[in-house]
Amino acid sequence: MYRASDEVEHEEWLARLRRAAESLELSAEARSNATDLFLSAVPEEDRSKPAMAAAALYAGALIAGDERPQTAVAEAMGVSRLSVQQRWKDVMDDAGFRPPTW
Repeated sequence: MYRASDEVEHEEWLARLRRAAESLELSAEARSNATDLFLSAVPEEDRSKPAMAAAALYAGALIAGDERPQTAVAEAMGVSRLSVQQRWKDVMDDAGFRPPTW
């Protein structure tokens, strides 16, 4: 869980998430999920934040049933597809969701 002050502290990243979600035309539920997932597990190192934000966006969309391709999410967030692929399952698992096993 996160504190309200975390939203203020990480506003730059939340703005990036919102812009990417808008460009992907994600639902409000997917956007909310992504925000919650990101704020619940923000990494300490700045260099890890873009990949985490992208993974949270991808996972949030999956949870909402508003799935987008990993490549599209990665491009919208300015990271590699591999960054999303390597992190999204852990993001879901850490939040208490069971990742799909396609």
